Amino acid sequence: MSEITDVLEAIERVSARGQRMALATIVAVRGSTYRRPGARLLVPEQGAPVGNLSGGCLEGDVADVARLVMDEGAARLAGWDLTADDDDVWGLGLGCNGAIEVFIEPAERAVAVTHALREALEQETSICVVTSLESDISGVDPGARIVVRTDGSVEGHLGDADVDAEATVAAKELLAAGRSEIRTFAGSVRSFVEVLEPPLRLVLCGAGHDAVPLVRAAAAIGWHAVVVDDRPAFLDEDRYPHAHTFVRVGEPSQVDTAAPLDQRTFAVVMSHNYLRDRDYLRGLLRTDVGYIGMLGPAARTQRVLMELAEAGVEVSEEQRARIHAPAGLDLGAEGPDEIAQAIVAEIIAVRHGRGGGFLKERPSPIHDRPRPGTEAR
Repeated sequence: MSEITDVLEAIERVSARGQRMALATIVAVRGSTYRRPGARLLVPEQGAPVGNLSGGCLEGDVADVARLVMDEGAARLAGWDLTADDDDVWGLGLGCNGAIEVFIEPAERAVAVTHALREALEQETSICVVTSLESDISGVDPGARIVVRTDGSVEGHLGDADVDAEATVAAKELLAAGRSEIRTFAGSVRSFVEVLEPPLRLVLCGAGHDAVPLVRAAAAIGWHAVVVDDRPAFLDEDRYPHAHTFVRVGEPSQVDTAAPLDQRTFAVVMSHNYLRDRDYLRGLLRTDVGYIGMLGPAARTQRVLMELAEAGVEVSEEQRARIHAPAGLDLGAEGPDEIAQAIVAEIIAVRHGRGGGFLKERPSPIHDRPRPGTEAR
């Protein structure tokens, strides 16, 4: 969500200055593309664009269309097909070989939902935004939106009660599934149903010196790093300027009640004290966190698990599968900074169900294929 945060801040900043702007959002792709649906680019009337759609392939073209949208005051759905295998395409130095659909709208309309997106960020909860892209129904204009929250509340409207009802059902379905896609409502209202999830939460159990680069690496990609320790002197904002928050635990084994831990939380145990690490793991095993990374050799973690078993703590196979010890991908990392990168890389792989190998050895496409009916036309 860090890029969305940057775009939101830019929308608010440009709006406060009274300048025109246009917001471009990728809504569908086909083939190999640099970015996936949901990537955004804000084009202000003056100044440099904010965001990224293609790593430089299309930003100039998108900015040209964005200026037309500003002049006309009406949204447009634009498409670019880069799948041609000839000099007309490759001579442009494009880094993609796929098709992409981009919805470009006067960003003033997007200002209306920025508070909902802010809410998702600040309250760390998912929301779903349904945006009308094309419609043959009178009253349903491109750019109309509804926002659906996990508590079932709905804000906004698309312009037709039946369309709103269908869109709300789809939004709740995709919120539960945690994915975004193109849907068509009432037979003709093609819409982008986008699930916006809060930043990943990374809980670091142990505020040692090597937690500093891990906090920094997590914050750099928009994650919320939570630093946990039972020693208050270690929970220092000057030491961890990039930490989202700090949690002091009375005892490491109480981490499950003291820290924010849920399925979208990834935890790393790194106090470097055997007894503390054992107790942190004991507490984490009582939660449903998606990943538990343990620093140190595998034999050390095996000993911890044996002691927990002797103490009557049963560890299921599912729980063992969530324990990654030693934490991190096998990159040959040396030193705290490289190890931090290896851990972040492993968490990204686990989050997306990937093995973390070399892309050149991957037999299938780099990105998962879109669901049928959601590809760029």
